[in-house]
Amino acid sequence: MDLDDNAKIAAITEQIVAPQPGDPKARLTTPILRARRRGISRALRDWPAAEVLRAARHAEGLLAQEQKWVAYELIRHHPGAFAAIGADEIEGFAARTASWYAVDGLGTVLTGALWAKGQLPDALFDAWSRSENRWLRRAALVATVGRNAVRPDPERTFALCLRLAEDRDDMVEKAVSWALRWLAQKDRAVVDAFWDTHADCFRPRVRREVGHKLTTGRKTPRRR
Repeated sequence: MDLDDNAKIAAITEQIVAPQPGDPKARLTTPILRARRRGISRALRDWPAAEVLRAARHAEGLLAQEQKWVAYELIRHHPGAFAAIGADEIEGFAARTASWYAVDGLGTVLTGALWAKGQLPDALFDAWSRSENRWLRRAALVATVGRNAVRPDPERTFALCLRLAEDRDDMVEKAVSWALRWLAQKDRAVVDAFWDTHADCFRPRVRREVGHKLTTGRKTPRRR
């Protein structure tokens, strides 16, 4: 990569995080960041996949945890880059997540869809689910949400949820509930059958939230 390439890639990150014109102290909300990402994606449409991946890596490394999803979307919305990314790159992104913002963005934007397409192996998520790192355990579960958004896969979802059913980490417990509730939206009958057999395996929060979802269609009761 020559100096011009480096300058172009640095400019992409600057575009993402630049202060709002006329209001430099304004918070960069999700709608603002997404509008910027869409504009950048249009500009990158004809870039080679390798350069888009470099740009996304550079941006991801500099963005705050709650903004990293922008870098993931740069890859997701460039067909060449999305087809070219592999497990090593994804593991690098995952290793730098340290919040539910980043983990959930990675799982719903990239890892789940890549897993559904066969670009990531089952072994990766198996390893994450057994990690001592809470964020990797959550990442394995959130990947099922992304995968099931593309194509429901009860077998893999149930396997990971059962493995982490007794995990007491709040971030992991919430992700178990989310994974099962999301799958219920895609294939209610299969989750009903699973729940009839395995509900007692799960922590009280998960039993409460998933049970309520299956009986009322909502995570929590309506307030009167």
